[in-house]
Amino acid sequence: MELPQWLAQLGDLVQQLWSLLRLLWGLLLPLLPVLLWTAFWLFAVDWRKVWPVLAQGAWAPCVLLGLVAATVWSRIAPGECDCLGFATFPNFWWQLGGVSTLAALALFAGWLQGQWHYEPPEIPIEPPAEAGHAPAHGHGHH
Repeated sequence: MELPQWLAQLGDLVQQLWSLLRLLWGLLLPLLPVLLWTAFWLFAVDWRKVWPVLAQGAWAPCVLLGLVAATVWSRIAPGECDCLGFATFPNFWWQLGGVSTLAALALFAGWLQGQWHYEPPEIPIEPPAEAGHAPAHGHGHH
């Protein structure tokens, strides 16, 4: 018994879609950490509050932290990197480039958030005060 032509074509379409999904997964999986990093800085950080703090001097510890991270990374994974295919970068400099790229991506996300006029929701960290309970009155306990 032979399958109808439309059913055979549907099977071929499913196989092609599965191949496409596997190809996309292979491309996107290595980018997942960078996508999550960008999503965090774009949707979880309120840049209206971060920009003034950076302007008051918080940029300096951030730069120092980036230098420390690149130094530690260069000790954990020493060696040259043929990162772009046409140039070889020496140890520490390619790690510094990677850390700087992540920092620039975070700053770009902040700029983009301002361009979109997006404000992440305010999530209170303090527990709510008990309703109808005034702390100044006595309970009759002595």
